[in-house]
Amino acid sequence: MPESNGAACGAAEKVKPAASPASEEPAAIAGNISFHAQYSPHFSPLAFGPEQAFYSTAESVRDHLVQRWNETYLHFHKTDPKQTYYLSMEYLQGRALTNAVGNLGITGAYAEAVKKFGYELEALVGQEKDAALGNGGLGRLASCFLDSMATLNLPAWGYGLRYRYGLFKQCITKEGQEEIAEDWLEKFSPWEIVRHDIVYPIRFFGHVEILPDGSRKWVGGEVLSALAYDVPIPGYKTKNAISLRLWDAKASAEDFNLFQFNDGQYESAAQLHARAQQICAVLYPGDATEEGKLLRLKQQYFLCSASLQDIFFRFKERKADRVSGKWSEFPAKVAVQLNDTHPTLAIPELMRLLMDVEGLGWDEAWDITNKTIAYTNHTVLPEALEKWSQIVMRKLLPRHMEIIEEIDKRFKEMVISTRKEMEGKIDSMRILDNSNPQKPVVRMANLCVVSAHTVNGVAELHSNILKEELFADYLSIWPNKFQNKTNGITPRRWLRFCNPELSEIVTKWLKTDQWTSNLDLLTGLRKFADDEKLHAEWASAKLASKKRLAKHVLDVTGVTIDPNSLFDIQIKRIHEYKRQLLNILGAVYRYKKLKGMSAEERQKVTPRTVMIGGKAFATYTNAKRIVKLVNDVGAVVNNDPDVNKYLKVVFIPNYNVSVAEVLIPGSELSQHISTAGMEASGTSNMKFSLNGCVIIGTLDGANVEIREEVGQENFFLFGAKADQVAGLRKDRENGLFKPDPRFEEAKQLIRSGAFGTYDYAPLLDSLEGNSGFGRGDYFLVGYDFPSYIDAQAQVDEAYKDKKKWIKMSILNTAGSGKFSSDRTIAQYAKEIWGITASPVS
Repeated sequence: MPESNGAACGAAEKVKPAASPASEEPAAIAGNISFHAQYSPHFSPLAFGPEQAFYSTAESVRDHLVQRWNETYLHFHKTDPKQTYYLSMEYLQGRALTNAVGNLGITGAYAEAVKKFGYELEALVGQEKDAALGNGGLGRLASCFLDSMATLNLPAWGYGLRYRYGLFKQCITKEGQEEIAEDWLEKFSPWEIVRHDIVYPIRFFGHVEILPDGSRKWVGGEVLSALAYDVPIPGYKTKNAISLRLWDAKASAEDFNLFQFNDGQYESAAQLHARAQQICAVLYPGDATEEGKLLRLKQQYFLCSASLQDIFFRFKERKADRVSGKWSEFPAKVAVQLNDTHPTLAIPELMRLLMDVEGLGWDEAWDITNKTIAYTNHTVLPEALEKWSQIVMRKLLPRHMEIIEEIDKRFKEMVISTRKEMEGKIDSMRILDNSNPQKPVVRMANLCVVSAHTVNGVAELHSNILKEELFADYLSIWPNKFQNKTNGITPRRWLRFCNPELSEIVTKWLKTDQWTSNLDLLTGLRKFADDEKLHAEWASAKLASKKRLAKHVLDVTGVTIDPNSLFDIQIKRIHEYKRQLLNILGAVYRYKKLKGMSAEERQKVTPRTVMIGGKAFATYTNAKRIVKLVNDVGAVVNNDPDVNKYLKVVFIPNYNVSVAEVLIPGSELSQHISTAGMEASGTSNMKFSLNGCVIIGTLDGANVEIREEVGQENFFLFGAKADQVAGLRKDRENGLFKPDPRFEEAKQLIRSGAFGTYDYAPLLDSLEGNSGFGRGDYFLVGYDFPSYIDAQAQVDEAYKDKKKWIKMSILNTAGSGKFSSDRTIAQYAKEIWGITASPVS
């Protein structure tokens, strides 16, 4: 049904439309909103409901952004600084309206302006859909980084793909998780600006021709077009606004076969158009088939080629104005950062452009490539260290396969000639893995390490594992190549804007709001950690956030939760190494214990609401079983009158950035319980701590550094350490593991059918046995279970002492200063990219 809102429409008619794109006065802003409603129409003239009001308001805010974006672009063009280009397959931007008006410092003006139409700004914010451009921490990190780059006035750009349907929208049914396509672009995004003049050809397949002069040229195959869409990224309290440039795939009118169409061959007539649409349709399409593998590789190359062609265009645009105008200057003007291995093809593509298009020789092209490319590693998980079939690579990208083979050959020769003692290790270090002649592969992480000038991990523990284990042999060749850059989060989105009550208290007690861009100032809260007035205000702010969260839970699940219970939250991608299974087994054990208590005993128990949220990849069967188990346990526990005053278990559906912005401020205990040594960093742990949440976790990823910063006494630690894990797995293989009786009780209760008739045997079997695929409890759930349960008992006791708990909460916020993405990006800029601030005056 068409939307209509008579009162709002009447109010809109009273506000005279007038274009005033740069005004910060509420009356003029209202006029500009009215102008967009009337002269940038996307809906019928009489419609001005909340949705229409949101789009008009967003377009009015976009006017401010475009002005700043244009000024920043012109400034960079004139001053010609060295620029960083950040390549990532994922960005999780979240809603942009609150962030944009907050960073621009015009939240109050816009709140007042939209009131003239009968709306609250918060209601319009709720109309915005999250951009479906990412999946988890990798994409959210990239978005935090862009925010910090803009805030620090750094000359930088983000590059990504404009996915139409993203990963998927998660629905929870009786069968468990179901995936449906995201609809964020079903209407349009008010933030993106299509650049019809920024179009580059992208070739696939074909063959390599050797020209008479010995040079090579890639010809034939199919050619699509990459079209640029820009999303402005405003800095906080600065005039700079940088860009996230997203590429969409297009085919031209010439590629539409009119003759075939008129002959009734409709699909054949538009074959290339259909293939173009596939490239940016979905994030991480299933790759179980050869077609799926080809499509993923196409996506990766599409991003790399379009981005590098764009970088080349800009370099050449300014090249004539420089003293020498030589390609050797390229690394002095360009830094390219690869966010994980997905954009690895930027390496052979940069070589191809320099040699085949610009005519450089191998040595000069290699020197430029090495000085330009840097690589961030985000994982030690074998399945996430990408390996591509050489057969698929040669078919899709024949010239790139030639270049990769040459890089591999020269690397091998270098090791043999300079490090004779390492000859026996060459096979494991090479880029090409031919150990299985039937399935030869390209190791993308190895290609990155060999080719990049700098390789960094994302937390101290993770970087040490890279140096001591994963890339230890390379370290002996290039001891200065490896660095650590502990991840960070933007304090604007993750405290200032998402938790206004707590944010105001922090500002009041620090007597400044400068902490928003200098997070180290939070340490000033430590001297007030015992102050009763601060405790009262802190508790009040936390309760307000918990009530907001309780309303969200009721709205999306129908479950009523008690804001006076302990809110215990784990939200992240569902994966066995992140151990949501440990969490839910703990909840099952808690339920069994509660059932065995008398009514009097239960009254002494700390009431707890366990919330778990996250998406399981569509083809990851065990992860989907975990989602199903959480929901089945919740259905029983939440409807059991004996215990539901003391325990609720809730699965939060369709977890995304906007959901996190409600969950994190309302959290009191957060679970970061991955098997030690398996989480590169984690960034949600930083968001929780920043918002005064206490962590229960293992010594994994950034947990190690968070615990150091907030104080050991303000962190609930359990579980094996990273250096023990391999030995514990070996002990298990040798039959030395003795399960804790509580662990056996929890599993047995699930097997008994207490939570329904679904067959959980395959999931529980993964925790059984001593070895074998899908067996032997690879992630040490059973080993860590007893210390996990004991740590949870400590949580229960600590929560009963309200004064102690609030102090712990305050000290978590006070210790979060290190984990600002501003600090991380400042380190990247200085120590990897070699770029400096270039503020618009």
